[in-house]
Amino acid sequence: MPTISSFYGVVIRMYWADHAPPHFHAIYGNAEAIINTLTLGVMRGTLPARALALTLEWAALHRMELLEDWNPCAMKQRPKHIPPLS
Repeated sequence: MPTISSFYGVVIRMYWADHAPPHFHAIYGNAEAIINTLTLGVMRGTLPARALALTLEWAALHRMELLEDWNPCAMKQRPKHIPPLS
């Protein structure tokens, strides 16, 4: 499960050969949310409100890079790192 980015305590990961639709996992402490890359909607899980807001802000800025990282992960290849939110 490659880490794609991390910022303000939020870690963004994609799992090898994960199921469609394209999505990423946002982890903050013991909380985890799975975010649909196409809609930026939460598919499952929860994050504290501030962590979720930061995650969605970051994802909106990097949606194309997230979509580009989906295919390599699906084929168990290392995705590219995406710059953190600053």
